Amino acid sequence: MNNNKNYRGFSITWVIGIVIVTSIISAITAGVIVYNNNRLTYDLTYGDLAEDQDLNEFLNVYSNILSNYYEDVDKGVLLDKAIAGMMDYLGDDYTTYLDDESTSELFNSLSGEYEGIGVSISNADKSIVKVYNDTPASRAGIQVGDIIVGFNDTDVTNMTATEVVNLIKKSTDTFILKLKRGDGIISVSLKNETLIAPNVDYYIVEGSTIGYLKIETFSNTLATQVKKALSELENQGMTSLIIDLRNNTGGYLTAATDVASIFLNKGDKIFSLEYQNELTDYKDETKESKDYPIAVLINGNSASASEILAAALKESYGATTVGETSFGKGKVQQTMQLDDGSMVKYTSSYWLTPNGTCIDEIGIAPDYYVTNKEQTDEFGNTVVVDDQLNKAIEILK
Repeated sequence: MNNNKNYRGFSITWVIGIVIVTSIISAITAGVIVYNNNRLTYDLTYGDLAEDQDLNEFLNVYSNILSNYYEDVDKGVLLDKAIAGMMDYLGDDYTTYLDDESTSELFNSLSGEYEGIGVSISNADKSIVKVYNDTPASRAGIQVGDIIVGFNDTDVTNMTATEVVNLIKKSTDTFILKLKRGDGIISVSLKNETLIAPNVDYYIVEGSTIGYLKIETFSNTLATQVKKALSELENQGMTSLIIDLRNNTGGYLTAATDVASIFLNKGDKIFSLEYQNELTDYKDETKESKDYPIAVLINGNSASASEILAAALKESYGATTVGETSFGKGKVQQTMQLDDGSMVKYTSSYWLTPNGTCIDEIGIAPDYYVTNKEQTDEFGNTVVVDDQLNKAIEILK
C-alpha cells in the first residue's frame, strides 16, 4: 500500500477497485480473535458498494486529492489514514488500526512458536535463568546461572541482553556461545530451531495430589501444551486441578475453545456468539473430557479468552472460581491483514457464557472473592501472600 509515487488522471473505476480491495476488511484485537474467510460482509456485495452514493463521494474526494493536490501524495498513507479515521469514528476501544509493526508483534506473540535456542536470559547480567526441555540449549548442556560473554568472535560483555538476544535470533547458521560458568569459560555450538513458545507452567502442589496449571496467553499451540501438562500431572497422581488465569489478557478464540474441549463432555456448551440479535451456540465436539474437581483463579486482568474459558469451566463443567472479578471483555473481533502488512480491527459480535450471560463491562464474579495481601518479611522486604492460591488449595483439599 505504501507507494511514494503520485499517480494522476485515475479513472473512477480504477479508484473504486483500489479502495474496495483495501477497505473491505476484518479485524483483530489482543483479546478474543477470530478470522474472516475473505468474504465481504454478511450482507454486502461488490455491486452494492459500487452503487453506494456516499462511497462514490468519498472516492471522488480521494481521486481529486491524488490528481490536484499541490504536493505529491503518498496514496498508501492517505488510505491508511482514511481507514484509521473510520475505526476512530466507531468509538469502540477494541476497534482500531494497527500498523505493520504492531500487527507483526501481535501475531508473533500469539503464534505459539519462535526461532531460538530455548532459554530465558536475565536483563540484568545476561545470565541464563531458565533452560527449556528438548531444545538446542538443553541438548548442548547449558545450565541455569551460566552468563553469556561471547557470540562467535564477538565480546558481548558490554552489550545489553536485548542486543545479545537479537544476535542469537538473527543467526541462520551454527554459532558459538561463550558462557562464564563459575570461574571458567566454556563454549557451546548451537543452531536456532523453531520451538513452541512456553505458555504454561505446571506442577503438583507440595504435600498434595493437587495439580497447578498457569496459562499465560491463548496462543495457537496452547491446547497441545495443556494436554502435555495434564498428561504429566496425571501420571504424577493428580486428583484435582487449579487453573490459574490471573493476568491473562486473552488471545485466540479457537485456543479457548480447544482448551475448554479438553475438559467438557461432548455436547456441552462453551459459549455463544450474538450478532445483530442472532445467537449461535458453540459446543464441545470432542470425545475427550475430564472429571476431577477444578478451581479457576481469576482477577481484574483476566480478560477475553481467559474469561471464556473460566465461564465455560464454571457453568458447563462445575468448576469453582476464586479470586477477584474479571476484566469484563465480552466482545469478539474479526481479522484480516492488508497488503502492506498493516491491519484493522472492528468488533463483530458479543460472546455469551453457557448460561447466556453477557459479561461485557461486568466481568465474572468469583465464587470465592479473595484478594492477595502484602506483608513485610524478616529482612524488611515486601512480599505478596498468595491467599487466592491458598484458598483454591483449601477448597480442593
